[in-house]
Order: sequence, then structure tokens, then C-alpha cells
Amino acid sequence: MNLAKKTRFVAAIAVPALLLTAACGSDDSSDSDQGDKGTNSAAAVSTVSGTFGQKPTIKVPSGAKAPAEIAVKTLVEGKGDAVAKGDYVRLDFAGVAMKDSRDLGSTWATAQGGATHQQVVAQTGEQNPMLPPKVLDAVVGKTPGSRVLVEGSAGDLVGDSLNPQSGIKESDGLVWAIDVVGSTKADDKAEAKGTMAAPKLGLKVDVPSQQAANITIPKDGDAPTKLEQQVLIKGAGAKVEAGQGLIVQYTGVSWEDGKQFDSSWKNGGATAFQIGTGSVVKGWDQGLVGKKVGDRVLLVIPPKLAYGDSEGSELAKKTLVFVVDIVGTV
Repeated sequence: MNLAKKTRFVAAIAVPALLLTAACGSDDSSDSDQGDKGTNSAAAVSTVSGTFGQKPTIKVPSGAKAPAEIAVKTLVEGKGDAVAKGDYVRLDFAGVAMKDSRDLGSTWATAQGGATHQQVVAQTGEQNPMLPPKVLDAVVGKTPGSRVLVEGSAGDLVGDSLNPQSGIKESDGLVWAIDVVGSTKADDKAEAKGTMAAPKLGLKVDVPSQQAANITIPKDGDAPTKLEQQVLIKGAGAKVEAGQGLIVQYTGVSWEDGKQFDSSWKNGGATAFQIGTGSVVKGWDQGLVGKKVGDRVLLVIPPKLAYGDSEGSELAKKTLVFVVDIVGTV
């Protein structure tokens, strides 16, 4: 998979059919950057019941086969500015295979009694582990509040990313119902600006413009055992709420060796994820909800709020130190 603009801290929504291979194929979605135009020459045969914002029920007629070309149909029309290619979106989705109604994954699986649940937060035109590129980009040209039906063969919709172990053939039909919850534009090079406060805990932080932060751990300081958070630059934007998609720049180092293990600046710029729903490590959920757009935040996260004793993770048992610029929400 192309790791550009992805963060290792995002927990992927489970796809029961294991539809996608680990190595994603081409993200060529030129047909979908004009909305329905060019993708709905074949009529969709599946039907979707339920209202926007509630789990949809997808029904496929007995014996139905995939259309000759990808079909995209707007079931509910939203309002506002249409999604453009490159915009960040927050989505709900449910998908099934046409031949046996096999579950292809759903954000609704994590919904409990109307409580905030995990949704897809992604950038159109980019790879995403939850939805094939042509399915994700079917929302281009749609407006927030829209429900969209996407139908086509696995070969057309998934292409080279189709996992041969899934039991789904290229000729098999696949159907997704997608709710466009929100969308926004964001500059991939955006960063927090302002006078920085002196970091606490003896840490030293230098953040060159358009580059990863330099974070220096004190030589004789013990790692804190509880979450430490500090706003280094105060932004003037809206307060971050649980359930929103968060667009950030970030740099992370481990307290134990001071080595940088990740940075958005080295992975293509700003990245996005959902906050406050367990989609990322607990320290991010606890430390970033309630902050403001434009803030630069220092987080020192003990292992129990990061990766704990997770076997196989290079960050297991480590205290993680982040500098995070909140540059937008969706």
C-alpha cells in the first residue's frame, strides 16, 4: 500500500471479506472525478432502504449480475458545496457482494444505540484501507448529506487490489451504500503559526516551517506515567469534538531513545483520522478532543495509552512524544 498521507495510528475498520490485498493497486479514478458522469451508463439494480444517517439495508434481486460499467446513483441529495477531488471527507458505508450478500464491511458495525461510532475519514484521490479508490471517489461531485449507491464488478471497482483469498471473482458484483457526512478542503502543507510556549517536562521542541519537528528528550528525566498535554501555540479556530475528522501535521519520537519514528511531513503532508471514537491510540483521543483548530499540541503518552505490551510492535512499552498541529476538521 502507498503509505503517503497515512498514519500508523489509525485503526482500520474491519472488512470481513478481506476484500483488499495489503498492496493496493492503481488509484486511477478518472471516471469518478465528475460525479455521476461517465460512471452510471449502466443502471444499478440493487435497492437501498433507510434514511441518511442510519444503517442502510441493501437488497439485491435474485440472480442479479454486476452492470457492464460502474453505476453510481444518488439516493438522497444533500446540500452545500460538492466534494472535489483532493477534498477530505467523513463517510459512513455498508457494502455487500451481489451473489450471496456477503458483508464487505460497515462503519455501522461499531454504532451502539446512536452513540458516536467509527467512520471513514479520508482524502479523495488517495489510497484508503477501507474502501477501494473508485468506490471512495464515487462521492466526488456529491454534497454533504447525500447517500450514494455504487455498484459494479469486483474487477472494475477493486481491480488489482482484489484479494484472491476473499473468494470473490473479478466478475462478481459488489454494492456499497455511502453517506457523505462531511467534507472540507485543506492545504497539505498547512501548519500552526504563532509564538510557541516553552515546553514542559524539560523537553526541547524546535519546529522548522514545512518540516518535521525536532524533539529533544531530557537526558536525566523520567518518562511520565500519565498523559501530559500542553498547547504550545494557541489557535483561534473551532473546538475539536469527538466524532469529527481531524486533519493534522505531526511528528513523533519515543521518550526512551529520542528517535523519530514517524512524521506527516515525511509521508506527504497533512493526514486525517477520526478523533474520540477509538480510531487512534487513546492518548490522541484524550489529548486532542477539546483543543482548537490552529493549536500546536505537545502530547507525552505513556504506554498504557499508546501501544501497551502489544507484541510485534516496535512501539510497545514505549512512551510516545508528539508535536501535533491541528489544521482542520471535517
